[in-house]
Amino acid sequence: MIDIHCHLLPGVDDGSPAVEASLPILERFAAEGVEVLVCTPHLKASEALTIDDARYAALFENLVSNAVKAPRLERGWEIMLDVPDADLRASYLGLAGSTARLVEFPRMNVPAGAARELFRLRMSGVVPVLAHPERYWGATPELVREWRNAGAAIQLDSAMVLGGGSTGKLARALLEEGLVDCIASDNHGDVRSLGAARQWLEEAGATEQARMLTRTNAERLLADEAVIPVSPLPPIEKGMVSRFKELLLGRR
Repeated sequence: MIDIHCHLLPGVDDGSPAVEASLPILERFAAEGVEVLVCTPHLKASEALTIDDARYAALFENLVSNAVKAPRLERGWEIMLDVPDADLRASYLGLAGSTARLVEFPRMNVPAGAARELFRLRMSGVVPVLAHPERYWGATPELVREWRNAGAAIQLDSAMVLGGGSTGKLARALLEEGLVDCIASDNHGDVRSLGAARQWLEEAGATEQARMLTRTNAERLLADEAVIPVSPLPPIEKGMVSRFKELLLGRR
């Protein structure tokens, strides 16, 4: 598996507070089959060209040097689109040095002109990968389809696959309509796991979709290749909700 979204670079945002907190999670991810993990600390687009990248690079190298049992670690950012017309072309903003840019909308709301901004980014030469669309207030499958048509790839959070309320309902609808390109853990130093999502998808009879969502398309993004559309998931049975929670808590 390839996980393109996590907050395990310690002490820089609301994720892992220290190297010692990140190491057991990295070891668990490796045991679950995650081969590549991109560390994506939060960054505002308005600060993208002035960030002290050398500082983050040093913190990253320290994590790598301490992570004996871990996936291959790569660098990236989760970039909040807090200003219009942001320039995200700098190479250090990419996921593992690729043209892909993990982006999110500010304040968990759908901003006016969202599709236009995603299209502008795509036309500037980068590939916007929109993080967790299921969490944005006002998001719908129709809007997500519009964002994909504008050139964005769509990344679902693993823990939201069977979340409760409107967020979980939208996450499942996006999977059932084939509007998700990849799933990532978005781990913040907690139990969130890409491996749990993949195992659950396989148990639900969606083996091919599981492979596409947890490896193939992420691999293609990091290689500057176009994502491949993922077949819609069959309707998710209610009985699978409790099973996903068991997997998330490590009850295999």
